[in-house]
Amino acid sequence: MSSKTEKIVAIFLWGLIIISAVLIISLIASISENEHNPAMNSWINSNLIWAYVLIFAGAGVAILFGIIQVVANLKAAKKALMAIGFFTAVILISYLLASSSIPQFPGVEKFINNGTLTAKVAKLIDAGLYATYIFTGIAVLSITLSPVIIRLLKEK
Repeated sequence: MSSKTEKIVAIFLWGLIIISAVLIISLIASISENEHNPAMNSWINSNLIWAYVLIFAGAGVAILFGIIQVVANLKAAKKALMAIGFFTAVILISYLLASSSIPQFPGVEKFINNGTLTAKVAKLIDAGLYATYIFTGIAVLSITLSPVIIRLLKEK
């Protein structure tokens, strides 16, 4: 990174820190026992909005630079893309194996009646369980078989 770019980034980051500090100090100064204090509520809302802006901007920058790195160096990105493809395949297999039948257990009627347990939710939970089982099995196999694979690779 060039010296000019580093200075611009440093100024930008100091600006973010100053804005955050002003918002936090203003919130602390307006704290009161009265829950309906409009000034306090306004500063709480302002701080929450600022936190959302920082989170989404940070996530956006991370995704943007990740995409730039993938495009810039496709050879190095092959392993990461293969891992993402493998992860996607496991999730797809888990979803295809999952059942949408609602499990029967004491008190299930309460969850069905208030709408928190539907056939779609049951299928997603089942898929999540299958994915957990598959990933756990792969982790156990890789831990137990890694010494054998390492020995075989050293012999070649």
